[in-house]
Amino acid sequence: MAVKSSIHIKPCNISSSEAHNLRTPEYMRNIGESKIYLIPQLVADNEYWINPRFGDYDLQTHYDNIKQMVKAKTGRAMQEKERERKTKSGKIIKVAGCSPIREGMLLIKSDTTLDDVRRFGEECQQRWGITPLQIFLHKDEGHWLSGEPAPDDKESFQIGGRWFKPNYHAHIVFDWMDHNTGKSRKLNDDDMMQMQTLASEILSMERGQTKAETCKEHLERNDFIIEKQRAELERIEAERQHKEHLIDLAEQELKQVKSEIRTDKLKSVATDAATALASGVSSLFGSGKMKSLERKNEDLRDEIAIRNETIEQMQVEHSRAMMNKDNEHRKALEAKEAEHKEETNILNSIINTAHRWYPDFANLLRLERLAKQIGLSAMEFAELLKGRIVNFTGRLFSSEHNRWFATDNTPLQILRDNDKRLTLTANRIPLSQWFNEQYDKLRQSIRQPIQPKKSRGMKL
Repeated sequence: MAVKSSIHIKPCNISSSEAHNLRTPEYMRNIGESKIYLIPQLVADNEYWINPRFGDYDLQTHYDNIKQMVKAKTGRAMQEKERERKTKSGKIIKVAGCSPIREGMLLIKSDTTLDDVRRFGEECQQRWGITPLQIFLHKDEGHWLSGEPAPDDKESFQIGGRWFKPNYHAHIVFDWMDHNTGKSRKLNDDDMMQMQTLASEILSMERGQTKAETCKEHLERNDFIIEKQRAELERIEAERQHKEHLIDLAEQELKQVKSEIRTDKLKSVATDAATALASGVSSLFGSGKMKSLERKNEDLRDEIAIRNETIEQMQVEHSRAMMNKDNEHRKALEAKEAEHKEETNILNSIINTAHRWYPDFANLLRLERLAKQIGLSAMEFAELLKGRIVNFTGRLFSSEHNRWFATDNTPLQILRDNDKRLTLTANRIPLSQWFNEQYDKLRQSIRQPIQPKKSRGMKL
């Protein structure tokens, strides 16, 4: 059966993506003993690639850098959460938050190489401007079959006497932002259809059907496994009912044969010795047929018993899968909370030490927040920290007046005020005072009286 191309892209779960894709020791421990979809013996077959431009950063650090870039480019904070907006007609619609990092799951073949998927990622970057950050090839996932595979199934193989159906796929983590404008890339349905066609061409696979054609929603990994188990249970149940129907037919035939035998015995009482001999032969034939049917009946009962045992085993595995899914989620949350608590304690310790060693540390943190608030970039603030003057041209935001003020070549500098405290200045005066002056100028320009025209008198 030919594998069809398919790619599904969604916002990247930054907190768990790298742990799953890299198969970290902590992630493998959280899966537990069942390993309902992942085979540890096959983990060594996985491959990955990290974009050299991505460097040593993790996804969380890259996400934070994108937030700073968006603020510097657009002057506004990146909208991360879903929000509601009212249209002109009064209808309230939900607007999704920005997803700067997205992850695509791409079906592949058993012989697909890392270079093949890299070429797909590079082509996506050239066509749509989305930059691949990480690529992972997973060849250790799939599900167990209840019996032997279908005759046209060329991918399933045996592990420890059981048949395993692999789910070969790749994960591609994309940077979805335009770093020149600070805005997210916009891909429509047609672009996604072209992306699926591109995948089938580069990976030499048959193109899959679109969602509009199949009318099916994409299932996440664990939901897909549970759906497979449910379908297998339904198939076994249908086969069990068919076997029970065959047993009913066999029992009816058995009753008919027994009735025929009893009739033959009654006739043999009223016949002569020759007829009795013939009836005995007939009865012997009927008895043989009855034993054959009884054996067949017992075979069917044994087969149904095996099927019932298989159904019970599948139900137990299904329940265990659901429990493992809940436990995996709970353990991941507990581990993340413990990790967050430990990191918080470490950071608090570092901050307290910095306060003791560097008395100006708290003021510098305050100035950094202020610089971000008024619209300065991280690079411009770094220049100010070096004691240099930054001649700023652009717009500066005042939270006190809740407005932007345009400025041209205004010198910004960090100086000490009368209390020896570091403060951000514009034209060598405190920034708050400078904003007040700009606001007063603006008000004066708005309230400038209109000079009346001089009357030339009335001509008679």
